[in-house]
Amino acid sequence: MSKESYRKLCACEESLPVFIRDWWLDAVCGDDWDVLLSVKNGHTLAAMPLYLPCKGVISMPHYTQSMGIWFAADATDVKYSSVLEHRQAICKEFIARIGRYRVFLQNFDHSFTDWLPFYWAGYSQTTRYTYILYNIKNSETILAGMSQQTRRNLKSAENKHIEVRMGLPIEDFLKIQNLTFERQNCRNTQSPVVMRRLVETARRREQGEIFGGYDRDGCLHAAAFVVWQPSSAYYIAGGGDPSLRHSGAHTLVLWEAIRHASQYTDHFDFEGSMLPGVERFFREFGAVQTPYFMISKAKLTILDRVKIKLKMRRL
Repeated sequence: MSKESYRKLCACEESLPVFIRDWWLDAVCGDDWDVLLSVKNGHTLAAMPLYLPCKGVISMPHYTQSMGIWFAADATDVKYSSVLEHRQAICKEFIARIGRYRVFLQNFDHSFTDWLPFYWAGYSQTTRYTYILYNIKNSETILAGMSQQTRRNLKSAENKHIEVRMGLPIEDFLKIQNLTFERQNCRNTQSPVVMRRLVETARRREQGEIFGGYDRDGCLHAAAFVVWQPSSAYYIAGGGDPSLRHSGAHTLVLWEAIRHASQYTDHFDFEGSMLPGVERFFREFGAVQTPYFMISKAKLTILDRVKIKLKMRRL
């Protein structure tokens, strides 16, 4: 019944972040998700979707920046102290219900700012960062806020006649994404099966697309997968050809994706990164550094990791 009720909530509640909407969870988790609801007098006060990849474990699915707890909006005349008390009580309710799981790890949306109930219950927290552009409908303001390097990249891509096109084939996107990981000397741990499902679902819903930057010879320099809804657009994944990385194509691809998303929303979330080079790239678009919490309790065992990896292959 919780899932059925939650799907009804997703159909009518615009404030739910894209990463905890039912269609997203279906794509990245398959059947391995559930949701906790706090309901009073027939009204949903809060929701906490859970990814359950194996017995006793709550974790984060692939390509998903954050989950955590969504709270229904409070009345405008309610005192701040009362809002905190109300939300802390809901957190305690949910903490009691997830207590039967031996492992918990979730990234919480940046709108969640009070993790004290989890601290009191013995959970740990690590602060991570995303970068968000606001007022993206105003292109002149965004351009003025960019660093000189980002503007130079855009000019370079223009001089090299890079053209940004939508509708890049998924297989082409996966290939160029893997080239980026190879350049960084690391392995792509994200599931290509999940990526295919996400792209197919987002395209079917007209809520996402892959943008590719091509030169005059039809060579693909860089690509980005972006999804959107009224509350925000999100940069999900991207990549570039290392041999062509100085063309400025990646910057132009993201800029055109931002301009396209501005038809549907006024915010663009780069999803952030803890890698210095990637962090700088996002920051230099003029985006605002925004903290969010990774809250955890206990750790995955080696057997848990093997089970999760095998399950991801079957999704």
